[in-house]
Amino acid sequence: MNFRKIIISLAAALTFTAAFAQVESAGGVRKRSERDKTADREGPKVSGRMQDFFETKAPHDADLYYMREIYRQLDLTKAPNSPLYYPEDVVDGKENLFRIILRLVVDGSIPAYEYLDGREVFTDKYQVKVADMLDRFGIYAQRAKGSTEKNPRFEIDEADVPSGRVLNYYIIEKWEFDRRSNRMKTRVEAICPVLNRSDDYGGETRYPMFWVKFDALRPYLAQQYVFLSDDNNLEQYSIDDYFNLGMYDGEIYKTRNLRNLSMAQMFPDEDDRRRAQDSIDNRLRSYGKNLWVPTREEFLAMKEKEALAEQALANGDSIPDRTTVTESSETPKISARAKKRSSTKKKAPKRAKQPKVKSSGTSASSSAEKSVRRRRR
Repeated sequence: MNFRKIIISLAAALTFTAAFAQVESAGGVRKRSERDKTADREGPKVSGRMQDFFETKAPHDADLYYMREIYRQLDLTKAPNSPLYYPEDVVDGKENLFRIILRLVVDGSIPAYEYLDGREVFTDKYQVKVADMLDRFGIYAQRAKGSTEKNPRFEIDEADVPSGRVLNYYIIEKWEFDRRSNRMKTRVEAICPVLNRSDDYGGETRYPMFWVKFDALRPYLAQQYVFLSDDNNLEQYSIDDYFNLGMYDGEIYKTRNLRNLSMAQMFPDEDDRRRAQDSIDNRLRSYGKNLWVPTREEFLAMKEKEALAEQALANGDSIPDRTTVTESSETPKISARAKKRSSTKKKAPKRAKQPKVKSSGTSASSSAEKSVRRRRR
């Protein structure tokens, strides 16, 4: 009997201890262990199958009808690009884009390539040596365990990562029209972080660091979710979705050309450069649409829009897309000249009167008419 009581009391004590431990771990603050720190430093694991899944196969040259390379600059001070900058420090295992890229490069998970200013070549010959790159940009790092001369690996403390000074990114976009799908497709080929540093005169100098291929980053970016707006803090999209869906706001700073000139060199005047950038954007986005014959509904909608623009210009409005509302009615005013022009368009042309031909009394038709009249009487 006493033995049974001892067993019951021990079971009750163990149950109480487990419940207390659960409450303690749920409500209290748990100190991060070395295992947790190592997991945060190494990041999520990516298998070879995941890498093959996210790899985008470039279309064959025989299937391409049109291709153009566009270089864009992403300014992280703009609201649409802020998800790439925050959080500045590691919070609950979440990192910003630069921390992810730098960690993968120094760990040897993905290769980095030299920035050649418009003549990028992603081959082993132009692969960046990590030790030289860290020394060039003044980033303190130490050798990781298992590092060798042939396969060097480094570790960087969180405080030594200059994520707060990376305020820009360069990306290479490829716009390709595929014959097989008859569609214009856009894909990001490479990303380059840009380090901003202040000089002695109060200005800022930009230092492009290196290029990394976007396909090599995709398996890691797909596991990092961000929220895109302050109005909705739900993390619905990953960084991979952010780039594939074109949610960024990038300014064209260069296009691939024979002379390897930037937009600033081709158009020194800022207004001319803005117009050229808008023209390139519009041509790229409307290229696929211009290859198709519009439907009847699209054609009528286009004609209606042109008529409204013409009517607005006739009223003296310098902005054709704007609808002016008068005090008397909600419809825009139509000038007398426009009314006259529309009325002349609606009127059908008058037909010339044909002279009546007098028929002789000996014809068969006249005699038939007379005979019918006689019968009716």
